[in-house]
Amino acid sequence: MAGSALLSGNWTSSWRDYFALTKPKVVALILLTAVVGMFLTDTLPTPWRVLAATLGIGLMAGGAAAINHVLDRRIDLKMARTYHRPVAQGRVQGGPALAFAFALSGAGLAILLLWVNALTAWLTLASLLGYAVVYTVWLKRATPQNIVIGGLAGAMPPLLGWTAVTGEFHGHALLLVMIIFAWTPPHFWALAIHRRDDYAKAEIPMLPVTHGIEFSKTCVLLYTLLLTLVCLLPWVVGMSGLLYLTGATLLNLRFIQWAWRLKFRPEPQTALQCFRFSISHLMWLFVLILADHWINYG
Repeated sequence: MAGSALLSGNWTSSWRDYFALTKPKVVALILLTAVVGMFLTDTLPTPWRVLAATLGIGLMAGGAAAINHVLDRRIDLKMARTYHRPVAQGRVQGGPALAFAFALSGAGLAILLLWVNALTAWLTLASLLGYAVVYTVWLKRATPQNIVIGGLAGAMPPLLGWTAVTGEFHGHALLLVMIIFAWTPPHFWALAIHRRDDYAKAEIPMLPVTHGIEFSKTCVLLYTLLLTLVCLLPWVVGMSGLLYLTGATLLNLRFIQWAWRLKFRPEPQTALQCFRFSISHLMWLFVLILADHWINYG
């Protein structure tokens, strides 16, 4: 179908469909956290290293997203949030979509192996497989803790950025992974509460489907409190200073406010608003930790 669209002259629509397969907004957030990881090291990365690592990680993340589109196409058709996706609607067939995904992933892996380092390449591949295979194929359909367990794959980008520059693990990078790991459940469960009926229709055992909306709201609040504690760790270990501590505290208090409102004073759009704020929360948190690092140590 994509080929026929090209032959008929509808090139722009086809290009947009393939671009949509990469989930560009998700990849943008992944790359932000990866780039922050690169610049938090004690070694200033060269522009070429930043470009190569960002391109390689971005291509592999886009490839993982495209695989997810193919594997979830039947589920996507049952959900209002995803029914319009290109593979679900048949605008891009499964075969070409997978070929596109493997091409992106292969190119990204090659870039990381040739111009970054093997550790980053294999960690990125492990993250791809964790999301596109372990989470999408098994965890998502197997347990209401799917997003907790599978969230580790999505929490890896800061570590990937760090290893791209240093070629080694470091506790500070793992703290950044912990932050995203703790952030993922309240972020995604807020959306799952808002889309509970969609997940039930698609027979996906998300927490609001298996344990009810009220229990899920409690979990969002508790995980937000846990996230607040985890976000203090960079300051506790001396990785960041007062700018980060102040900004992170304000961001987390706002997140707690949304989670509290969701639990005790919900309105029809509160869960969706909480979900949207969580995205801004993570983005600004990583901007803050980078700004703090360069002000104090740059």
